[in-house]
Parts: sequence; structure tokens; C-alpha cells
Amino acid sequence: MKEEIKKAVQASILALQKENIFPVFVMPELVVDIPKEEKFGDYSTNVAMTLVKIIGKKPLEIAEEIKNKLVSDNFEKIDVVAPGYVNFYLAEKYLQDKVAEIKGKKNDFGKSEIGKGKKIHLDFVSANPTGPVHLGNGRGGPFGDALANILKKSGYAAWREYYVNDYGNQIKVLGHSILKDEEAQYSGTYIDELGKRIKTTDPFVVGQEAAKIIVAEIIKPAMEKVGIYFDNYFSEKTLHESGEFDKVYQDLIEKDLIYEKDGAFWFRAEKFGDEKDRVVRKTSGEVTYFGGDIAYHKNKFERGFDKVIDIWGADHHGDVKRVLGAIEALGYGGKADIILTQFVRVMQNREEVKMSKRKGTYVCIDDLVDEVGKDAVRFFFLMYSNDTHMTFDLDLAKERSEKNPVFYVQYAHARICSILRKAEEQKINFIGDDLSKLTHEKELSLIKELNKFPEMVEEISRTYEVHKLPYYAIKLADKLHSYYNECKVINNDDLALTKARLSLITAVRITLAETLKLIGVDAPEKM
Repeated sequence: MKEEIKKAVQASILALQKENIFPVFVMPELVVDIPKEEKFGDYSTNVAMTLVKIIGKKPLEIAEEIKNKLVSDNFEKIDVVAPGYVNFYLAEKYLQDKVAEIKGKKNDFGKSEIGKGKKIHLDFVSANPTGPVHLGNGRGGPFGDALANILKKSGYAAWREYYVNDYGNQIKVLGHSILKDEEAQYSGTYIDELGKRIKTTDPFVVGQEAAKIIVAEIIKPAMEKVGIYFDNYFSEKTLHESGEFDKVYQDLIEKDLIYEKDGAFWFRAEKFGDEKDRVVRKTSGEVTYFGGDIAYHKNKFERGFDKVIDIWGADHHGDVKRVLGAIEALGYGGKADIILTQFVRVMQNREEVKMSKRKGTYVCIDDLVDEVGKDAVRFFFLMYSNDTHMTFDLDLAKERSEKNPVFYVQYAHARICSILRKAEEQKINFIGDDLSKLTHEKELSLIKELNKFPEMVEEISRTYEVHKLPYYAIKLADKLHSYYNECKVINNDDLALTKARLSLITAVRITLAETLKLIGVDAPEKM
């Protein structure tokens, strides 16, 4: 609908230009928003205020002239309000037809083709294979997974990948830790168990064998426990064994983007906006994390991905400019986005808790899932914008009441299913429904919320604001519960109205289930 309004406004402006009421000018970018309060309409544009300097008239006058040329059957009315907004109110017929559309499309409601033919690579979590996944890395899991769901809904081919750093110094440190020598750093029951299984004495070989076991037996099961199934676990080691790193390294030397100083080799990161140049190969000959990252990103684009999205923990903020600079140096500037997720605290009884079974200094993602369940972890994590710190309230996550947002939303879905089962028991067939019966303000308000779903999906595919999903689910559940409390769905005295209302709640069930599916949360039929 936002796009339809933009086109209608543009057509209105062109008509005014042809009549010499407006001068000819390059059409500005039109912004269409949803007002915070429904009394101001369903959609609104401030286009008149952006044209004041170009046209030389007052914004209210410009808005009136635009309004008078607008043509559309989808609006009950179009108003102009100070200081120059044009507000649009959807027509009842449009809203009633939306119910039929949702019932017809079913799970395809909200699906689009804006990303058709485009491949997007998402690298997320990607914690070092040296132990369990803690919340610093784990927060990016539900975020990356839900974003991949949204991108697929929008027509993109989204690829989920976990980058396994199984080659660098941290692997040697892991080996030393298992051997329990003077260079040991990691500890925990998992380290003790690995020591019993691995009999080699070379620290690097021990570390590599351990990393394989940790990925297969600790990291992958933890990810699947939170509902994340990666398309690939990519080994950094393969970049070095295949010669890919050496090739990229040599290419950058030939472009004079890598130089030698003090026995080490440096990438000219400062040339691409970083505060200083960065080491790619140490004096010892060892390749740095950053060196591996350069080769890895080259590999992604050579696999045919049109865009790459890296989702990192906040502790990697210092790496952003150098990696984006390297991507530009490789010839793929503008084709990568790096998203940082902020820190998570777990609270219980107003106190921060440590609940790792393997190591007492951090919380593991799978321990949190064991405590409160997958649905609560995913929903609560996604309720916060990725760039804000979050507090995970264990007490709230365990509560089975409307105070718990995931319970509240899931209950709305289960409530609809209960009504539909009752209709089935009474053999009420609502295929031949008369949707013109849907005129109650609560009904129309509910349909308006359903109407926002496709626009939200497209918007998130562009902005990556995944936190809008759970808030949409909560608002839709709000309106469903409010509607249920005021309007009787099954009314034996009015079969036509009953059929229409059963169709409406079916449309709500479809949309709510799709929203929960994108979040990665179950939509229960009974609770």
C-alpha cells in the first residue's frame, strides 16, 4: 500500500505539472509513514512540506492541490491536516477484500519477489571452536536466523554459514589447554573430557582435533537446540590448505596494498578509512585473524553471492573498518554489511546470574535454552534492537501468563485454533462467507494490522530491523484479544456474521503463524 500511495501522489504531482499549477521539477523521494494514532489515518505523507521551497506555496495549499488530484478506490477518505500532511484512510471494501486475499494466499501472505535472483550470504555466531557458545556470540544466532527467514520470504536466496576459526593461534592455545601445560588458558569439564580422548602431544594437532569435536558435539547441537540449522560450517583451515589465502595475499601485494615493515606484512587499512594499517602476516609467518577474514570474504564472493552480511558481537567493533576496507580492496565495495550485536545480561530475582555448566565465568546459549526453552530465548533476544544492550529476565521468561510476551502471543494463536475447532465441531462451513459483514471498528482495526505485515517484511529485508517482528506479533495479539473480548465470533443467531468473523480470525491465525515462523517460534494450537 505504501508503494501504491507513492505512485498515486506522483501521478497527482505530474497532473498538476501538466496543468502548470506546479512547476516541472525532479520528483523528490516520497516518504509514506503509518501514523502513531489511528485517528490520523492509516497512512500519511509529508510530501507537501518537502515541496515548499520548490513550489513557493504554503504546505497546506500544496497538500490540498495534491489531494484534489488523487485517484484511488482503496481509500474511504483523504484528509489534509496542519502543517501539511496528507492522511489516507483505507476503505472498508479494501479491508474486507484483504481478509479474502490472506485466506487465499495462506502461508504465502507477505511473500514478495523483491530479492528474486539475488544470493545473500549470512555469517553469524561463528564463535571460536574452543568451547561452548556464550551469549556474547549467541545473541547473533536468533537475529541472523530470523533475518535469513525474512530475506527468504522476500525472494532472496539466503545462505546461513558458521565460520570455524580452526587454524590460528587460538587453536594452539586450545591444544595447550588440553595438554595442561604452561601455555594453557581454557578450562572446564569439556577440556578435561577432551584430554581423555585425544592422545597426540603436538599442541596444534591436539587443538585441531579438539576443534572438530567441539563443533560436532558442542557447538552444532547448541545451535540446533536454539532452532538454528546452518547450511554450512566453513573451515578456515581450507583457505590455507587450498592456497586461497596465498592467492589473495599475492594479489594485494601486486596492488601495493600489502607491504613489509619490521618483518611483518601489513594491509594498507588506513587508505580505506581505518585509523592505522593492520598486520596480515606476523613476523613468525603466522597469518592473523584479519588475514583469514580477507581470504574468507574473497571466497564468499567467488561462490557467487551478490551480498554478504556479517553479524558479529560488540567486541569486534574495531574490526569493522579494516574488513570493509579489505572488501573494497578486493573490488566488492558496497556489497557487504556488518551488523554488531550488543551484550546480554541474564537476571533472576533482580540479580545477575552465572549458569554455565561447563565454565562459571559466562552463560552458554544452550544452558539458557535448557532453562527457559527455545521459544523464549528467540523471542526475548529479538525484542531488543541488535545495537542495544539487553537484560534477559529469567523469571519473566518462565512465567506462563500474559506478562510473558511470547506466552501472550502464542496464546492468541491457540485461542484462534480453539474457536476454529469449535466451529468445525458445529459443522459451520464458512467458505461462502460475506465479508461485507465485517464493519465493527474492532474488526477493521484488526484487518488494518494484518495489512501491515507484507510491508513490514519488505522493510526488514532492507533495514535488518528484526526487532520489529516480535513487536508486530504482540500488537496483533493485542488486537485479537481485544476483538475477542468485545465481539462474539460464533453467534448462532447470525450465521452470515459468524462465517465472516471465522474468516477474519483465520486470516489472523495465518498472519500470526507466519510472524512466529519468521521469528523461529512455535505457533501452538493448544495451550
